[in-house]
Amino acid sequence: MPTTKAPDEHDRMAKLLYRLGRIAFEKRRLVALLWVGIMGALVVGAAAAPTPPPDTFSIPGTESQQAFDLLEERFPGTKSDGAQARIVFVAPDGQRIDSPRNQAAVEQVIGSVAGGAQVKGVLDPFQAGAVSANGTTAYATVSYGETSDQLTDATKTALTDTIEAGKAAGVTVEIGGTALMPEPEMGAATELVGVAIAAIVLMITFGAFAAAGLPLLTALIGIGVGIAAIVAIGMSTTTTTLAMMLGLAVGIDYALFIVSRYRTERADGYTAKEAVGRAVGTAGSAVVFAGLTVIIALAGLAVVGIPALTKMGLAAAGTVAVAVTIALTLLPALLGFFQNAVMPRAFRKAAKATGEQTPDAVNAAAAAQLREDKPGMGTRWARFIVRRPVAVLLIGLVGMGVLALPVQSLELGMPGDESQSTETTQRRAYDALAAGFGPGFNGPLTIAVDLAGVANPQGALEQISRTLTETAGVVSVTPPIPNQAGDAAMLTVVPATGPSSTETKDLVHELRGEAGDLKAATGATVLVTGATAMNIDVSQKMADALLPYLAVVVGLAILLLMLVFRSIAVPIKAALGFLLSVGAAFGVIVAVFQWGWLAGLIGVDQTGPVMSMMPIFLIGVVFGLAMDYEVFLVTRMREAFAHGESATDAIVTGFRHSGRVVVAAAAIMIAVFAGFVGGGEPMIKMMGLGLAAAVFFDAFVVRMTLVPAVLALLGDKAWWLPRWLDRILPNVDVEGEALTEHAEPAAPVRELEDARA
Repeated sequence: MPTTKAPDEHDRMAKLLYRLGRIAFEKRRLVALLWVGIMGALVVGAAAAPTPPPDTFSIPGTESQQAFDLLEERFPGTKSDGAQARIVFVAPDGQRIDSPRNQAAVEQVIGSVAGGAQVKGVLDPFQAGAVSANGTTAYATVSYGETSDQLTDATKTALTDTIEAGKAAGVTVEIGGTALMPEPEMGAATELVGVAIAAIVLMITFGAFAAAGLPLLTALIGIGVGIAAIVAIGMSTTTTTLAMMLGLAVGIDYALFIVSRYRTERADGYTAKEAVGRAVGTAGSAVVFAGLTVIIALAGLAVVGIPALTKMGLAAAGTVAVAVTIALTLLPALLGFFQNAVMPRAFRKAAKATGEQTPDAVNAAAAAQLREDKPGMGTRWARFIVRRPVAVLLIGLVGMGVLALPVQSLELGMPGDESQSTETTQRRAYDALAAGFGPGFNGPLTIAVDLAGVANPQGALEQISRTLTETAGVVSVTPPIPNQAGDAAMLTVVPATGPSSTETKDLVHELRGEAGDLKAATGATVLVTGATAMNIDVSQKMADALLPYLAVVVGLAILLLMLVFRSIAVPIKAALGFLLSVGAAFGVIVAVFQWGWLAGLIGVDQTGPVMSMMPIFLIGVVFGLAMDYEVFLVTRMREAFAHGESATDAIVTGFRHSGRVVVAAAAIMIAVFAGFVGGGEPMIKMMGLGLAAAVFFDAFVVRMTLVPAVLALLGDKAWWLPRWLDRILPNVDVEGEALTEHAEPAAPVRELEDARA
């Protein structure tokens, strides 16, 4: 038991946080009221904030965006932000859709939709020429005045009722477009399921209702503050998805780690006030640096250069910062209200049996029961690994390498209706249009032509049309449509292949290659855009940004972890382990969503490219969580080593104190992310499976298996840092070595035993 000694004023993080924890404990009512006031003010501000304009997806620096901006400038008034529906009609076998009877049925269906309150207009397929060459298929385009999320239930019902109306009239009706775009499934319901799962895991871990409830309460408060702030400053609600997911994840993790450390300090005989200070000074220091790595990963999304992704990353980073602040201030205050309630039942029963009435009293019998003299599962696992580090390391590396092999076949894209289940009307509409008009009809390319300064605009357009028509892979080219000023025109090119196929991607590159020759010959600038081309550009931009993003995030994190662990090997090992986890997770994604392995088990009907944002998104989220586990587990090893234990014993000590916490945190996240796999949207399934797999691999294979094996092989060298670098790096004392110089228990265990006697 350390002796009582007043803390000096040495400016170390451990001492600063130690004092912060004690102040929050002492002023717990004031701290709690302050957070209630902050949350209330932000909620009022969010409620009063004007509705933000809908997000516009842009990808600066790409040809698609350049062409889109040109068309918006030269064709004013043609842009429509409203939803659209494409009603597809298919005639019965052996009949034509333009026969008198079938045409009358189509007209009847169109008439039932055209009178809707939110409908701006309907293009009749027979007047617009929207009938397939074989006469079996036609489509009508319905334009709405509002976006899909603003369409009323009555409007959507009127649209879906056309399916049954067409069936009654003898024609098949399916509906595509954005009007029936499903709402994102990662909303409140999914978060509530995650909270329920987290509660069960926390109860199993802590065995006390209060100990399980505090991490949930603080995480929910953090989410509430973060989301309210996002809305109050005028950011759209679409930026909150990532913030909610990570706010729940790190909020629970950070509180779990501090509460666990508090229980350990109480079991060692410290008073509640001192235990809070020491928990915040040690575990809180780890929380600060774990939070910083998450914030770096999220803020680093700005490297990609896509504004929507940057906003999501910054919003989530702000929510993580709130979670860290709450863990360091509100959680110590709440522990002041539940000083003994968070302790295990054995502690509470023993304290009650000895008649201890004061909240800060620590019962010697209870403390003795809580000491981990008997080796638990974590201790036995750590001892097994340190006895056989080479075999464990080789098996782990080979296994992760095999899982990562499918990454060589990774194809990025933006899956559309073709990836939907065949049970959805959107997918059936897609298939009907592909059968009637050709696969490329679902992914037309828009050609924007800048004619400013061209001497012979008409001749230039004729040559451009001829060149496009003669290009291999092009089915048709519409006549050029010039703008009113005559300085721009647009054409539509229909490819021979579907929007997500490799052939279509090659065609876009070929058309852009021809643009240079056309510029030289005609003086006109030819740009390729449209949804298909934009998706191709997004995928390319994501692929190009991947290595710079990894370099920035991993590089900064290595420097940060050097501060934490005072080591070169440990941060590098942490980063390499993360790359293994991501590689294995992407191997699983490719095997399921591209190759179709076990796809039927999770309801994936159609294989295709991996969502282009998935690599950056998964790396950002998982990197933060991976560094959480690394910091939580290895700081206890570093602490034990700094306090005199051998390198091997320090590994076992780290597992004894933090192994169970890391397992609980990982189990919560895996269960939450796995819940998304049951969603209907392929992208949601992909995100859920990828995140769940990555967390599993990182927590259980890398952090709990490979990390102790590597540290066991390195021995004392794992904690080596050159003297010159040691002098340069500030000493943040995450392991709380400075705190051993002073402590303030209400009564040492020996005194309690004497008093009891």
